[in-house]
Amino acid sequence: MGSRYGRTIRKREEKVLKVQRAKHACPICGKKNVKRQGTALWICNSCGAKFSGGAYTPETAVGETARKFLDGIVKK
Repeated sequence: MGSRYGRTIRKREEKVLKVQRAKHACPICGKKNVKRQGTALWICNSCGAKFSGGAYTPETAVGETARKFLDGIVKK
């Protein structure tokens, strides 16, 4: 990417890219082997599951809230 124009923007970009490039837990198999394939497209290198998520993380805050809400309804 190569942002310019100031320390704050560079630090913010560094934080986002660190989260984006990290390995995340797979929602299917649970292994920490999910990598970003493209914008909002994630793939588990262990089980091969492909799923959509956030642009920088596999699960957004809104998606996590919706999942918790739906889990609560299904369990009742």
